[in-house]
Amino acid sequence: MKITIKVPATSANLGSGFDALGLALQLYNETVIETSSYFSISVKGEGSNKPHVKANNIFVNIFYDVYKDLTGKRDNFRFSFFNSIPFSRGLGSSSAVIVGAIASAYKMANFKIDKEQILNQALIYEAHPDNITPAVHGGFISAVVHENRVVKIKKEIPNNIKAVVVIPNITMSTAHSRAVLPKQYKTKDAVFNLSHAALLSSAFMSESWDILKIASQDVMHEDIRMKNLSELFEVRRIAYKEGALMSTLSGSGSSFLNLVYEKYANRLSNALKSSFQEFKVVELNIDNDGFTILES
Repeated sequence: MKITIKVPATSANLGSGFDALGLALQLYNETVIETSSYFSISVKGEGSNKPHVKANNIFVNIFYDVYKDLTGKRDNFRFSFFNSIPFSRGLGSSSAVIVGAIASAYKMANFKIDKEQILNQALIYEAHPDNITPAVHGGFISAVVHENRVVKIKKEIPNNIKAVVVIPNITMSTAHSRAVLPKQYKTKDAVFNLSHAALLSSAFMSESWDILKIASQDVMHEDIRMKNLSELFEVRRIAYKEGALMSTLSGSGSSFLNLVYEKYANRLSNALKSSFQEFKVVELNIDNDGFTILES
């Protein structure tokens, strides 16, 4: 048996939607898994130059945890990783690993792929639903955890909306980035984010793209995290100058997500490339499907 699983990158928080809102992007980690007489791992792309990615592979560890629970066995498989999602850049690489490992274990164990089941099992490894949910279902996601299950609403994004993502060559630890945030917030700041996140969700659902800039404004986490890489403030300024509908820190950083009408995507991309030549700038479509599995 041989399968190929593709899991999209994700951008979480989306400004005011701290730990609640997320979006899937057409940037993928692809893994080929096949039955074998011996166990092996190969890695190409992101992580290929990091020995620990092969020596203690999180995908493989989670895969075997789930596979053994389902079958009671630990069979040999050949794992071939083709990674395009950069590590520790706020684009959901960890969620892609978690979701991919669980879903592929179900498939290799000959169990039916139930996306809701896989999503809720992913909560064991990732407590925040804003990354794992779009990795599973794609599109724009508003999600909460209720009684140990994810409750979500999905909106598919039309093709005339594009993402222009700035990816710095500097990593940011999610744990460290979260540690610098305040332990308590003033009521006015909590109300600010609640009201803006509600408006942001409504804007996506109603395709009211022109109010994304206002709705995505945040006072709880973005500016604090961006101080670790001050160039990101300039990324946001230039993005809005060049027609971005929304410009927000992706996850906990260091990447920056910009949504833009398709007709302005190339102009925005070129402006950011010109101003930040040491950073990577990519134009991406929105993924509306979440992970996919092909059996061959």
